[in-house]
Amino acid sequence: MRILFIGDIVGRSGRAIVHERLPGLIKDWKLDLVVINGENAAGGFGITETIYNELIDAGADAITLGNHAWDQREALVFIERAPRLIRPVNYPKGTPGRGAALVDTKNGKRALVINAMGRIFMDAMDDPFAAIERELAACPLKTGADAVIVDMHCEATSEKQSMGYFVDGRASLVVGTHTHCPTADHRIMPGRTAFVSDVGMTGDFNSVIGMGKDEPLNRFLRKIPTAKFEPATGPATLCGLAVETDDATGLAAKVGPVRLGGILEEARPAFWD
Repeated sequence: MRILFIGDIVGRSGRAIVHERLPGLIKDWKLDLVVINGENAAGGFGITETIYNELIDAGADAITLGNHAWDQREALVFIERAPRLIRPVNYPKGTPGRGAALVDTKNGKRALVINAMGRIFMDAMDDPFAAIERELAACPLKTGADAVIVDMHCEATSEKQSMGYFVDGRASLVVGTHTHCPTADHRIMPGRTAFVSDVGMTGDFNSVIGMGKDEPLNRFLRKIPTAKFEPATGPATLCGLAVETDDATGLAAKVGPVRLGGILEEARPAFWD
């Protein structure tokens, strides 16, 4: 199975490059599954139903969230009628929506997509390790799903890497999101699970983690907020992780970074060219 995970879309610029490039990537790379983190898609904060539907129409099979899941209050309502929108699984019991979803892939198989949020330097949450253990027990790789994708949304690389080893051999890939800076540690772990500490953002990198530079700089220099954070609007880089799995096991066979457009050095998976 050919899987593309696209990192955190930030604002209009990030959405634009996804709409521009994703349909062609699906065709050219013969993608079977596309997962996108969309928690910053609406002006940098949350996601709306219109944006969710636009990303699905562009070719996304599932959209994950994170700590900004409810910044657009409408998400608390429309998530119930958006079966491919996945918020962190370790929100407290009774939170609207779902933390995992079994989605149909483009090649007629089924993939379990799980979103979890870390607890180091983040809001207090239930244990993400226990929550993911429950999901894997209920829908194991190969017997329950042809692929398992975990979006580990957190600040600390130690927490992301620990999750990678925790599910190694039981998930197709574990992708770190949230910090918006792509790391160079993409690899296949000993148990054949693909991993990267952070996939990076899909947005304008002439920015401070996707936001226009002036207000973040002002707050660091003067400690006085003077305006809202607004997404940078220059040309975006699409950041992602490409993974090819072994059909017999559902585990990773190949992994490579994706960086297209914008100001970062381009990267493409050579095994799909």
